[in-house]
Amino acid sequence: MFKLGKIEINKALLLAPMEDVTDIAFRKICKEFGADIVYTEFVNSDGLIRSNKKTELKLEISEEERPVGIQIYGGNLEPMIQAAKIAEEKKPDIIDINAGCWVKKIAGRGAGAGLLKDPCYMQTMVESIVKAVSIPVTVKTRIGWDNNSINILDVAKRIEDAGAASLTLHCRTKVQGHSGEADWNWITKVKEIIRIPVALNGGVFTAYDVQRAFNETNADAVMVARGAIEHPWIFREAKELLTSKNFPEVTVEERINTALRHLKYSLEIKDERAAVLPFRKYYAGYLKGLPNSKEVRIELYKQLEYAPIEEILLKYLDELNFRQFIEKEEETK
Repeated sequence: MFKLGKIEINKALLLAPMEDVTDIAFRKICKEFGADIVYTEFVNSDGLIRSNKKTELKLEISEEERPVGIQIYGGNLEPMIQAAKIAEEKKPDIIDINAGCWVKKIAGRGAGAGLLKDPCYMQTMVESIVKAVSIPVTVKTRIGWDNNSINILDVAKRIEDAGAASLTLHCRTKVQGHSGEADWNWITKVKEIIRIPVALNGGVFTAYDVQRAFNETNADAVMVARGAIEHPWIFREAKELLTSKNFPEVTVEERINTALRHLKYSLEIKDERAAVLPFRKYYAGYLKGLPNSKEVRIELYKQLEYAPIEEILLKYLDELNFRQFIEKEEETK
């Protein structure tokens, strides 16, 4: 059972915090498809205490996405404490500490996965933040810096002792980044020594991966990252698979309509150009496996406004529907 304060969810499905991905628009889409808890992009503690406008925007949350967590990162204790207090003012349900980002410019400065090099300091940071705020504090980390320094068992105990409400474990080392296999065996090992809920992260790309993660590790929750970017329906499919052992294929209409709805959500919080340009990263996922999708994506990449994007996608949907009609007619002959 994944229990954080008043939150109590059996086999919880979590949307991972991802930089330049998990803004309000994407979180709302994933929430609609069944994500139980969603998290913001990484919020830089130093930028937050300097009142950096771009950083402050990442704190914005909406009521319809609850429960929602704000994830903060940094390598310096006092700015992290202050950042946690500022984040709490936005009334999230959770404050999450990023102790797992492997990117050099972050980990190399002692933030993110860099905290794994000093477990005692990480414990002090977590404990200080727990004392500074009144809502559940959680931690997301990795199994170690590299294969020669896997220290997650020590780290997990320290995180629990510091008062964290739960631990999310990306089952790779910092050096691995996103490469290589995620070693899920560490979830079982960690659950044997701590009592707080443990969420599995890493190597989860399909509903079947979610099912296998729960079955093999007895994790309290499964956190989905890159798998949701290409296929936000993973949350709905996983829930259906865990209960009915089956789920229907996503229709062409739903793919196109979801893409447009997602972009409209982005337009609610951003200027048109600022919404359209970053949205390009989602086209490959929404159109994956569809006929002639490469040519359609090329046209979409050229657009800077919503109207022509909608026109291209709806025209493409009509073409696909007509194609399906013709194929069915041929089958009945």
